[in-house]
Amino acid sequence: MTLSTDRTDLRDGLCDLHCHLLYGLDDGARTLDDSLQLAHTLVELGFSQVAPSPHARAEYAPAPLALERLAEVQGALDRAEIPLRLAPNAENYLFEDGFLPALGTPKARLVGQGPYVLVELPYTAPVPTLLDLLFQIRLKGVHPLIAHPERCLEFARKGRAAEAVAAGALLQLDVGAVIGRYGRSAKALAAKMLEQGLYAVAATDLHSPSGAREWVGRALSELRHRVGDGVFNALLSSQPKKILAGESLV
Repeated sequence: MTLSTDRTDLRDGLCDLHCHLLYGLDDGARTLDDSLQLAHTLVELGFSQVAPSPHARAEYAPAPLALERLAEVQGALDRAEIPLRLAPNAENYLFEDGFLPALGTPKARLVGQGPYVLVELPYTAPVPTLLDLLFQIRLKGVHPLIAHPERCLEFARKGRAAEAVAAGALLQLDVGAVIGRYGRSAKALAAKMLEQGLYAVAATDLHSPSGAREWVGRALSELRHRVGDGVFNALLSSQPKKILAGESLV
């Protein structure tokens, strides 16, 4: 993938398409105070836009509650004068019942208003039908954005990430991987995919305010050092903003 390296968006702040900032919905923020702390940390680190991505699974909160919580937290941010704009999103599990049938309908939980969808794969199981599933998603007029592929067994297969991108998928880096937050294997795989230019965006995947300022700051600094300002801006500003706005990355 050829990344646009327009530097102008850097002045307008970074954009995070994967974090668990909305409290009480999943395994992320637990309280409104957690949400506000996470938001404050993100603003300190240079973010101005976030599309919080609560897990879209049966064991977690349903979509209507997630939208209510989004509005509630945005209101709290505004009252606290924390300059962070929120947008709808969800982290969809590829094999969740109802995920594929919902695509192309109002029930789909998309990034912003679409046509992109954030989707996660199993961490420790292979997905031999991946390319077929990506084809099915694309047939619905939706562009799959795969969360943290460096943490998924399927992408440890040589050439699998490039195959997914060729099949129409976009890949999202968890920035913590570049500093080894998810182990040596994920760190090595992230380095390889960065070198190959396979990532479309990077994101924090924040779940808790505990230690967030330190590790996310260190991860962002390491990523910038590794890829340079232009690609850093593409991964964390211009490209995610285009996705959030429903624009093409081509």
